[in-house]
Amino acid sequence: MPALPLIVLPYPLILLPGARATFPITDKQADALIRLIDSSHHNPVLAAVPLVQHEGTTSVNKWGVTALIKRFVRPRAHSPDQRYLLTLVGTARVCLTSNHLPSSSAASSSSSSSHPLPRVDVTHPAPDADSPPSPDVAQEFKAAAIRLLERLAQDGAQSALRRESWSRIAQLVEETEIHQVAALADAIVSAVGVEHADKLVLLSTESPSLRLQHVTNVLTKQLSIAEVSTKIATAVDESLSKQQKAFFLRQQLAAINAELQRLEPASADLHGTAGGIEDEDELEGLIRRVDALPAGSEVRRVASAEARRLKRIPPQNAEHGVVRNYLEWLTVLPWIPPPTGSDALPRPDFLTNAKAQLDADHFGLDKVKRRSLEYLAVVRLRTMIAQEAEAEQAKAHEVTLKKTIEDPAVGASADDKREKESAYRALIKVGDIPSTPSTTEGQATRKAAKSIKAPILLFVGPPGTGKTSLGQSIARALGRPFRRIALGGVRDEAEIRGHRRTYVASGPGLLAQALRKAGRTDPVILLDEVDKVGQSNYHGDPSAALLEVLDPEQNVAFNDHYINVPIDLSQVLFICTANTLDTIAPPLLDRCEVIQLSGYTHDEKLHIARRFLLPKQLAQNGLSEPHIQLTEPALLRIVTHYTREAGVRALDRAIGGVVRFKAVEWAAHVDARGLPSSSLPSLTGSDTTGVPIKRGRDGDAGYDAVVEVDDLENILGLSQYDGEERERETKRGVVWGLVVTGMGEGEIMPIESIATPGSGQLKLTGSLGDVIKESAELALSWVKTHAYDLGITNKRALDPLRIPDAAIDLHLHLPAGAQKKDGPSAGVAMICAVVSLLTGKCVPPTTAMTGEITLRGRISAVGGIKEKVLGAHRAGASKVILPWANRKDVEHDVPMEVRTRTQFVFVRTVREALDAAFGAGTLPWRADVPPLVESRL
Repeated sequence: MPALPLIVLPYPLILLPGARATFPITDKQADALIRLIDSSHHNPVLAAVPLVQHEGTTSVNKWGVTALIKRFVRPRAHSPDQRYLLTLVGTARVCLTSNHLPSSSAASSSSSSSHPLPRVDVTHPAPDADSPPSPDVAQEFKAAAIRLLERLAQDGAQSALRRESWSRIAQLVEETEIHQVAALADAIVSAVGVEHADKLVLLSTESPSLRLQHVTNVLTKQLSIAEVSTKIATAVDESLSKQQKAFFLRQQLAAINAELQRLEPASADLHGTAGGIEDEDELEGLIRRVDALPAGSEVRRVASAEARRLKRIPPQNAEHGVVRNYLEWLTVLPWIPPPTGSDALPRPDFLTNAKAQLDADHFGLDKVKRRSLEYLAVVRLRTMIAQEAEAEQAKAHEVTLKKTIEDPAVGASADDKREKESAYRALIKVGDIPSTPSTTEGQATRKAAKSIKAPILLFVGPPGTGKTSLGQSIARALGRPFRRIALGGVRDEAEIRGHRRTYVASGPGLLAQALRKAGRTDPVILLDEVDKVGQSNYHGDPSAALLEVLDPEQNVAFNDHYINVPIDLSQVLFICTANTLDTIAPPLLDRCEVIQLSGYTHDEKLHIARRFLLPKQLAQNGLSEPHIQLTEPALLRIVTHYTREAGVRALDRAIGGVVRFKAVEWAAHVDARGLPSSSLPSLTGSDTTGVPIKRGRDGDAGYDAVVEVDDLENILGLSQYDGEERERETKRGVVWGLVVTGMGEGEIMPIESIATPGSGQLKLTGSLGDVIKESAELALSWVKTHAYDLGITNKRALDPLRIPDAAIDLHLHLPAGAQKKDGPSAGVAMICAVVSLLTGKCVPPTTAMTGEITLRGRISAVGGIKEKVLGAHRAGASKVILPWANRKDVEHDVPMEVRTRTQFVFVRTVREALDAAFGAGTLPWRADVPPLVESRL
């Protein structure tokens, strides 16, 4: 095809085949076009190509259309640069094939040196590209086009002539043959008006089927946009209509109620005032609370701005409720610190009363209570320093006032002096006296007092050991409100910092809610279960949000996303609780002082049961002390055989079961005898411990208030730990180790070993971790190395598991396979189990042990000694083997009553541990055992 004159369409105009476009051209293009028309014998054909913009650059598109000149006029009134208007009609698609396409500026003749209508080589699409589309594609296009055109024909925003035109086009589409559908698609896209990118894709597509598929998608999108726009416009109109109607009705109702109240005031009082009047009264009360906020503070400024905004918002607007709820929160939060001395801290007997409070609420826990008293002493010292600073500041104000009054202006009268004195006293009252050296020192002292930060206590221990109740006791000793925040399972950072007000149903975080409930800026807040806070996820990291809360240097201006005003948390006393330290983030743990609560001994549990648990259960179940008498042997039986935990929750439930059982018996006895419910059993004697016993007068038919050991099986069922005690028999290859569970409780665990025919392999079962597996391998390696010394083999180079004609496999098992087990403290127990299996010697079941080993035969220290020793004590172990390096832990942490009832053996080497476990002289050690020689690099 010969070269055609090129005319570039102005951006974003695109001309499609069968469509018409009118656009302005320059004078040079007009002159060149006139010369082209004069030199041609028929209407000249042009190549009309659109412009494409990509990343800030403009270029000529490769695809365009051949176009005929439909109209070429010069308008009467137009700008000098656009005097001519050219109307073109597209005929067919063409592709520019010139090697060097003209630039956009050259093609549009913006440059004086370029030709206004440059000639370019073009080609038409391939002949197979003009094949008719498939019937399915054509039918889909027709359906989409008809739906859109009918939608446009029903649009009331358009003129009647325009709607009639859309109807005619829809009818034309329905009657069009398949071979004419592709041409009709170009015309419809030009008429409907789609996006520039969609038109450009349509222009550059050769295949009619692909063009129809693209047009179908474009028309479907246009139909969706039209439907959504119509729905939005309809909804807005309906909403405005409803709001206007509701506004007029409220105005009429308010006027009617006001007139009724004026005419019949008594009737108005009986039926109540109008809701609008009540809302106005509440709004006035809210404004008064805003005015009562601290003057000059940021919260006062924010609240005043929101109050002014609230007055401008109509009550029926949804934003009115949002702003009002926000103001409610701003006004109910405590912003003014309580005056110094409003709690129990300034009293001289504060520490004495605090100690008495802790002793009354808790039995035992001496170290924990001592550390709590130290904590309270620090808080009291801070308060005393603050009081002294305030006294110095007040004294400095008085000195300033006195100097000002004594040095009046010359000639001042007595009335002027009195007026000045009253004015300065008023300034003192509001704290607006100008700074002097004395007041500066007072402020410095007050800042120093505020800089003394009390530590944040973290109580760590098993469940039921009294962590939460310790926080309550500290709050009662201080005379401050106590609030508990449960952090277990909190996975959203917004639970701590609050939700932003842009969200629906947003609200402040847990800390702001606790302050509102407390009503003071200095409550005691217990952050319970900080070890169970959710990890970092798409909701944020709650542990990271707690860093600001628990950092004394940052919580002075804590930012709640909902309140959006800095909240001072520096006066709040935070106490945290956790069951384990493993899941607490290290930065969060660094801000706390850890206090371990390992658990209670048997004696402590007996005292707690007598002093706290039994009276509580009696009160909860409607009985009194004469109605039930638990003997000491029965109570001890409950402690040792029905419960075995570090805390006392299971003990509380067991005692509650006994009390409820006796409550049923007492109720039946009262009903059978016709006695009043307030009657008491009669006293008939006492048991061997001197505890008075109440027995019924009617023998077996009466009510027996005494609970003996023999009665427990009938009341509580079979004891839970009897079977375990029976299984703890002297058996080859079985020893008892000490472990600490995931909840922080100490327990004993059997380590079982057995030999099976095999090839000298080691098999480990029981859901063991990598560390404990390595301990088993260390134990077996040490036993193999010293098998000859222990008399297991007759030669040093002989493997005890691979003796000729007697090869075996060693199987080590730790029961309760559903529980994960890991940790570096099972080496000693595993060595004893392997030695017991291979030598045939047994370890007594009352012996428990813990400790890690090295290849050199040394025993290293382990952790959790107090928990493990208490677990052995609860399990009835009379002998405990521990590493020598842990003897200081026993002396400092283990209670004296446990130390007196338990034999502790501290060992340095594996041989000492074996002799302690099996007994001196039990193992057949060979006499020529070489001494332990250490080698170090």
